[in-house]
Amino acid sequence: MTSDLSLRGRSGPRWYRISVGPSVRLRVQARVLWVTLALVLLALAACVASLTVGRLGIPLANLPSTLSGQGASIDAFVLDRLRGPRLVVALAAGAAFGLSGALFQSVTRNPLGSPDIIGIAPGAGAGAALVALLFPSVPVAFGALGGAVLAMGIVYVSTGTGFKSPSRLVIAGIAVTAMATAFIQYIVYAIERDQATVLSSYLNGSLTARAWSDAATAGVVLLVCVPFAWALSRPLTASEMGQDTAASLGADPRRTYTWSIVVSIALSAGAVTAAGPIAFIALTAPQIAKRVTRGTGPHLASSALTGALLLVLADMAAQNSPVFEKLPVGVWTMALGGLYLGRLLFAEWRRGIL
Repeated sequence: MTSDLSLRGRSGPRWYRISVGPSVRLRVQARVLWVTLALVLLALAACVASLTVGRLGIPLANLPSTLSGQGASIDAFVLDRLRGPRLVVALAAGAAFGLSGALFQSVTRNPLGSPDIIGIAPGAGAGAALVALLFPSVPVAFGALGGAVLAMGIVYVSTGTGFKSPSRLVIAGIAVTAMATAFIQYIVYAIERDQATVLSSYLNGSLTARAWSDAATAGVVLLVCVPFAWALSRPLTASEMGQDTAASLGADPRRTYTWSIVVSIALSAGAVTAAGPIAFIALTAPQIAKRVTRGTGPHLASSALTGALLLVLADMAAQNSPVFEKLPVGVWTMALGGLYLGRLLFAEWRRGIL
């Protein structure tokens, strides 16, 4: 790995050239690289803490043997049935939410832009509610996936231009969100109390009783979508310079925007299917990543890592809080995200954007 100075001069940021084999060469800003490595280390530390902290945690000394399959039976049970699937779902879903939000905010050029705004999460919740009412024996995750896809289709048709206009997309998403929320409230009111309790936990975003199948769902979505997101990174960076500049560099802004929104929706729908409509991770993770890296472009890798770290930490709080122990993790993210959103709105108002 070699380094060079950027073209912005001696006072500008430092860059690294990273070669992976003969054909893959990356040029990464030094601060972005070190922040990304720090986020990886923090995420690993959070994973260890998630598995070891708390009443049912695996003792730290036993963790290596348990991970290698040679631990005590009770530690193996905690890893295989309780903490392991929950942790993997938190990592994968958090990364998917963060990456989804980074793509959407890059397209809209708006820090308030989020897949939550365009009705994906409420649509998934409405689908889950409908399945709980009509097909109680069917897992609500199937309904969530169908609801997310249907919401995406309604938004696509109602804009009149597909995914090409970010402003129309947001307006249509707000309408879909309102309709889906009203439908969810009706279903919760109509079904029996026990079903309503289970459904309410899912709709708030819960990682309780996650299985390896949920982890596989979120993992497959990431594996499929990450290569597309990676391919869109450079065109998105060019598009942030303006459509004329992007076109001169060989990028097609409209096609880039369309595919970015499609990938963003797929990531969000997959995360909601695995973990429920957990709010504000897609909104806050890209903004935090942007502020700590101070780099240019959509900040895809750092946003995904920040989303994973935030969701793992929020789930640790949900598991170990002595006062609010039984609250779903989505309630924690809503509380923290609401505070962050208020701060962001105030900052945008002071800048005269709102």
